Amino acid sequence: MTTESRIGVDLGGTKIEAIALDGAGVERIRRRVPTPSGDYHATLRVIAALVASIEADLGMAGTVGVGTPGAVSRATGLLKNSNSTCLNGKPLRQDLERLLARPVRLANDADCFALSEAVDGAAAGAASVFGVIIGTGVGGGVVADGRLLAGPNAIAGEWGHNPLPWPQEDEWPGPPCYCGKTGCIETLLSGPGMSGGHHAVAGEKLTPSEITARAQAGDERCEATLIRYEDRLARALAGVINILDPEVIVLGGGLSNLARLYVNVPRLWGRYVFSDRVDTHLVPPAHGDSSGVRGAAWLWK
Repeated sequence: MTTESRIGVDLGGTKIEAIALDGAGVERIRRRVPTPSGDYHATLRVIAALVASIEADLGMAGTVGVGTPGAVSRATGLLKNSNSTCLNGKPLRQDLERLLARPVRLANDADCFALSEAVDGAAAGAASVFGVIIGTGVGGGVVADGRLLAGPNAIAGEWGHNPLPWPQEDEWPGPPCYCGKTGCIETLLSGPGMSGGHHAVAGEKLTPSEITARAQAGDERCEATLIRYEDRLARALAGVINILDPEVIVLGGGLSNLARLYVNVPRLWGRYVFSDRVDTHLVPPAHGDSSGVRGAAWLWK
């Protein structure tokens, strides 16, 4: 068999998705199955079975890239920082290479999202790209000149576990985070963070979708929550711009579907960015929910 196919696997908390791309980035096959909850060895078997199924249908072997929550520790070679805790401390790459009998490339799922959008997505052609995930959690990835940056600590782009810049009185010390600190950007800008912030102020438990719908219908409390969220996102991204100065920032995750962010956040971030003008573009993803799995495939580009 030849190796003309790139297979990407997106290892999520609730589903594992696999895709095969040809050399031009055209999707050939896609599979999706539930993630075995809390079972590391079953997760390995599911990934191996997905790859085998795809290769059987294609009639050829492929390179394999995997997007994961967390990252591989440069010190130990084991997975760290994953909110799917059964993966932490495990030799995921080594175990997959043993099962698949070939080299496997791993990257954080937010890194895969950023790479996908930089290669052939909303930021194609940009020299520097910051890919943002705002969903159940908050993550990010950095791509420069088409190359994914991991960093010596394998945490490049992990803006979600920094404190929210320029905190207001009611934002400090902030909610507790699973990482052990308080006031992380993730605790305020994730979907649960938006819901929790709304509950703290308005006294009602709503999902981000419900908050958005009620705001559109004229609910002043929900509109106030979105205004707070936009200012917080503007501050958080201004911190990234001040350090990285990317040409393009691409939003992904469930909250990236909120169209007003692309108008209101750039209007707000100028007051926080250390420049007389901000030319960074804030854009929605071209590949939507498929960006993570496509980026995993492009790890072998």
